[in-house]
Amino acid sequence: MSFAKILSVLVLGIESSCDETAAALVRDGREILSSVVASQIDLHSRFGGVVPELASREHLLKIEPVVAEALKRAGVAIGEVDAVAVTQGPGLVGSLLVGVSYAKALTFGLGIPLVGVNHIEGHVYSIVFDNPPVRYPAMALIVSGGHTNLFYIPEEGQYELVSRTRDDAAGEAFDKVAKMLDLGYPGGPAIEKLAKTGDPQKIRFPRAKISDGKPDFSFSGLKTAVVRHLAEMPTKEQGKEIWSKAISDVAASFQAEVVGALVDTFEKEARLRSPKTLIVAGGVACNKVLREAAYAVGDRLGIPVYISSPHLSTDNAAMIAAAGYFYLQRGMVSDATMTADVTIRLQNIGMEKDGDQKRKRYKT
Repeated sequence: MSFAKILSVLVLGIESSCDETAAALVRDGREILSSVVASQIDLHSRFGGVVPELASREHLLKIEPVVAEALKRAGVAIGEVDAVAVTQGPGLVGSLLVGVSYAKALTFGLGIPLVGVNHIEGHVYSIVFDNPPVRYPAMALIVSGGHTNLFYIPEEGQYELVSRTRDDAAGEAFDKVAKMLDLGYPGGPAIEKLAKTGDPQKIRFPRAKISDGKPDFSFSGLKTAVVRHLAEMPTKEQGKEIWSKAISDVAASFQAEVVGALVDTFEKEARLRSPKTLIVAGGVACNKVLREAAYAVGDRLGIPVYISSPHLSTDNAAMIAAAGYFYLQRGMVSDATMTADVTIRLQNIGMEKDGDQKRKRYKT
């Protein structure tokens, strides 16, 4: 069945790639009727990061009530849902399997289409709710706890990977440095808060240089530089006020370097490729310093910058439904063999060169 000529399509989105269990009802890919997210931050905070086994068990407990709540808030009966879009990967395999298995059972029972969605592509689509339609070609900087990628998008649904992180993702680096500073988990918001009282130019942390000349990112060396700087700092016992100011400067300088590395590459590649829209998405896009720097890039280049609101920047199911709607409109759905795939990649331009394979989809 093709959805191309149907005027109104109601998609149930399901997201369980990491530590949020989420469900959302989205009409026609742009109108959010409901969006429910059950966070596991309190569960994992005492460990300083996500514990995969605990995450998957929590998803098992939460997915049914979260979907039920999303339907209730939208005022929609399950029989009114036209299709289900679910995160297929990448992510934690146990967490992904909970969402995928639930979605497959639901679509089988209802006799409606299933669409497996790349989580990173979901982040690209997170901007559709707060912004005008994207003009192509576009460039998208996706920055989160698990991913740091820059894509060139010549047309909707086509992705060329321009840059990626060689080691830590930006959000992962925030979490690790926050742990060094004893700020708790998640680290991004904690460092951003502390950085407000620090001097972002106080410490000149090094920026990684990629030896093969590719415009990739690397944050492991920055993390090591923070470790070395902390080892030379005065301790808390030597003076609380001095110590407090010192770690505030570390947070501000670290944040400034991460943001600088991201936006400098973003701007350089945008100048080379001349996109008509710039997109910044992912959990780290909640960071106000990054948002302001990205808008400044747009101002310098005369290109509109689309960034989703904070509640849509972090993991959610509305973005998954929006991405799923794109494929439904083209009659492209997943079949019963679809399963969680932690290795799934978004790039589909030039894949014949690197041996990657397209995600399996079927015309309905």
